[in-house]
Amino acid sequence: MPILSYGRALTNKAAEEPDAIAFVHEGKETSFAKLEALSNQRARAFAGMDVGEGDFVTLALPNGLEFVESLFACWKLGATPQPVSARLPLNERQAIIELADPKLVVGVAPEDHPERATRLPGLDASTEDSGPLPDRLSKFRMAICSGGSTGRPKVVVDHIPGQIDPELPFQGQPPGASILVPGPLYHSGPLINCLTILLGGGKVVAMTRFDAKEALELIASHRLDLAIFVPTMLLRIWKLPEEVRAAADLTSLRRVVSSSASLPDWLQREWIEWIGPERVWEAYGGSERIGGTLISGTEWLKKPGSVGCATEGRKLRVLDPELNELGPGEIGDVYFMPPGGPGSTYHYLGAEPRRTPDGWETLGDMGYLDDDDFLFLVDRRTDLIISGGANIYPAEVEGAIEAHPAVRSCAVIGLPDEDLGAIVHAIVDAVTPVDDTGMRAHLEDRLVRYKVPRSFEFVNEILKDDSGKVRRRALRAARVNED
Repeated sequence: MPILSYGRALTNKAAEEPDAIAFVHEGKETSFAKLEALSNQRARAFAGMDVGEGDFVTLALPNGLEFVESLFACWKLGATPQPVSARLPLNERQAIIELADPKLVVGVAPEDHPERATRLPGLDASTEDSGPLPDRLSKFRMAICSGGSTGRPKVVVDHIPGQIDPELPFQGQPPGASILVPGPLYHSGPLINCLTILLGGGKVVAMTRFDAKEALELIASHRLDLAIFVPTMLLRIWKLPEEVRAAADLTSLRRVVSSSASLPDWLQREWIEWIGPERVWEAYGGSERIGGTLISGTEWLKKPGSVGCATEGRKLRVLDPELNELGPGEIGDVYFMPPGGPGSTYHYLGAEPRRTPDGWETLGDMGYLDDDDFLFLVDRRTDLIISGGANIYPAEVEGAIEAHPAVRSCAVIGLPDEDLGAIVHAIVDAVTPVDDTGMRAHLEDRLVRYKVPRSFEFVNEILKDDSGKVRRRALRAARVNED
């Protein structure tokens, strides 16, 4: 099979199997023929707003058919979609728009960005021609927003062009596989999962917002092959009533993948015991694609806590602050080198990469390698808490707290302390009442004493977003400023 542009791959699939279901959202099924026609109409509407090859188009749309139509409309014109959260505050969206300089912003009111061409959600392109368009190739397939560890907005421009071999397998599955996409499409993971399955002629079932019980029901009713979750989602599924989980039919699933954030060891083990190690996988990487790792549940049982080995020809090193290479078991900064060399996979808008003089680059995470080159992550360097000279990694403490049945989410930060330098402070979102004493008793057998938070703060708000990430820097700044 020749390499095809994203637009041509959709056109060919629509011609071959017009009635095959491509996309399902909130119970509405859309065939490949329908998606082809709608995206062609939308592409012509975008072209009428001067969108062309090489342009960025900012998409401020919620998960749904309009989002997917807009993606393919961009690719059919040779443009690059640049998605953002539909709920992003105006000032944050404006900062991103200034970085990306898009030709068009879709999903916002015109008065929000008077200097830009804008369109509200629900763009009516029904009067446009739905026939095929000339083949175009997007130089960059997507541009993804990231606050990273700094909290400042930046845009990651993916250097992969908008083309694919539709016959390639994905996540160990052949073309035509089906997938549950429970996360927001403005994040790179859900977006790549969605488009790769569609371009391979498979079926995508997308959720507007993640709901644990609904996710299990969708997997069962659509007999889905794949489900890719963030750890927060796996946790919420695990905390469903036992009778709900026991009744769930997951027999169709060939692979459940955890990605995007740290997965606590205890939760990984629970899922392995539930559905079997051959179906539980964990991936680590970033939108920059400089590196990544993958591990199966079978491998994980031999290497508990690992996120696997470097994949797809990437190289991996662990370095100290002076950029000296560390040996097995020594914790340092994790650095990658992509197969194409430095700068081959992406470029930033609004930031500079952290690269060594010889081109190795880090995503900001810390970890160590074992004797077999399996990677073990500990936390982001910027989130590290040094209390009384001891290094404390928030992700480990958060995993232990979230094992409590009353806890929905939590964030662990370091607060200034004159004696210790910093103390561990836990912000806990509990769905049923729990106090400091009860939480400390829960942590007694899970954490060494110096890692147990000195203080707890109980709130009634979800602290991790739909991608499982938490803005620890912002939470810390707010509490330090309050003092």
